[in-house]
Amino acid sequence: MSAHRSLLRHDSPAASGLRSSFALGEKGFRPFFLLAAVFAAFVLPLWLLVLESFIGLHAEFMHPYWHAHEMVFGFSVAVIAGFLLTAVGNWTGRETVVGVPLLALAALWALGRVAIALSSFVPRGIAAVIDLAFIPALMVGIGRALVLAKNKRNYVMLALLFALWLSNLASHAGALGIAGMSAWQRQGSVVGTDIVLVLILVVSARVVPMFTRNATRVTSIHSLPWLDKASAISMAIFTICDIAIPAHRMTAALAALTGVFVAARSIPWGTRHTARDPLLWILHVGCWWIPIGLVLRAISSFTSAVPSSLSTHALTVGTIGSLTLGMMARVALGHSGRMLAVSKPTTFAFAALTIAGLVRVTGPLFVSMYTASIVVAGVLWSLAFVLYLVVYVPILVVPRVDGRPG
Repeated sequence: MSAHRSLLRHDSPAASGLRSSFALGEKGFRPFFLLAAVFAAFVLPLWLLVLESFIGLHAEFMHPYWHAHEMVFGFSVAVIAGFLLTAVGNWTGRETVVGVPLLALAALWALGRVAIALSSFVPRGIAAVIDLAFIPALMVGIGRALVLAKNKRNYVMLALLFALWLSNLASHAGALGIAGMSAWQRQGSVVGTDIVLVLILVVSARVVPMFTRNATRVTSIHSLPWLDKASAISMAIFTICDIAIPAHRMTAALAALTGVFVAARSIPWGTRHTARDPLLWILHVGCWWIPIGLVLRAISSFTSAVPSSLSTHALTVGTIGSLTLGMMARVALGHSGRMLAVSKPTTFAFAALTIAGLVRVTGPLFVSMYTASIVVAGVLWSLAFVLYLVVYVPILVVPRVDGRPG
C-alpha cells in the first residue's frame, strides 16, 4: 500500500511500449480499482431492488447470500487484487502482472460476477468454476515475484489468498447444494470476511501509523509490534473458531478479546491528529470499526437485542468499506505521480461512506427504521463510489503525470 513512487523495472521494451500506450494495463491498481468502484456503485442499488422484489435474481445463491458473497469475494477481492498486484512489485522490485495478462485477469474477475448473477442460465457449476479460477490466477501473478525475490515476509499474503479461496469454494458448495454443505452458502462469506480482516490487520499495522506520522510530523505516533502481532494472531484464531464452533461462547469471548487487542494497538497511532487530512482519517475510521464490530459480535452471542447483522455490517461497510475506499484513493494518487491531496468530492465520498456505516449499524436497532436504514445506507455507499469514479476514472485510465511507468 505504499504511496511512495515505485522503482520498478520494465520486463522488456515491447512490454514497456504496450504499458505506456494503454495506461489501464500499466499497474494492477488501475483496472481493479476501476472495476471494484463500478461494481460497488451499482451492486448495492441492484441488491436493494432485489430485496424489495422489484426485480428477480437468477443466481444459484439464495438472495441474501448472493449479496454477502459478492461483497466479499467480488468487491473485496477485487480491491485486494489491485493492491497486491501493485504492492508486491514495490516489496520485491519485480513486476507482477501488467499489459494484456493484467487485463485478462481483470476480465476473469468481471466474468465471474456476470456468471454468478446469471448462473441459473448456464450449466450447473459453471459459474462456480469461473469464479473459483480467479484467486489461483492472482496467486500465480503475485507469487512468482515473491518467490523469485525470496520475499518470505509476505508469503502470508499467499496463505491468506488460499484461505479466501477455500472459503469461496465452501460458499459455492453450499449454493450448489452439495451434501452437508448447505450452511456454507452463508458461512463461507462470514469466514471470508474474517480472512479479509486478518489481511487488513496485517497491512494496516504496517502503513497506517507510518502514513500518519509522515503526514502529521508528530513523532510520538508509533506502533507496538507485539500488539500488532497479537491482534492478527487473535483474529486468525477467531477465524478458525468461526469455522469449527461459530455459535460457541468461546468464539464470542475471543471476538471480544480480539477487539480489545485491536483497539489497544490503535491508541498510539495518533487518530486525534488526523481530522484535517481526509486520506488519514478515513483509514483511522476503518481501523476503529474493527473493535466495534468484534465487540458487537460478542454481544450478539449473548443477547438477541443486538442482531449479528450489526457486527457484520460494522466490519464490512465500516471497516472494509472505509479502508478500501481510503486506500483506493491514496494508492491511485501516489502511483500516478500525483500529490497526496484529495478533492472535495473525494472528501464527500469518505463522509458518505462513514455515515453509511453508522446508519447501517444503528438503524436496525429501531424496528421502525429497519428498512429505511438499509435503503439510506445503500444509497450513501453507492454515492461514495460514484464520487470516487467521477474523480478517479481520469486518473486510472491515463499515464502517470511524471512520465514514469506504472
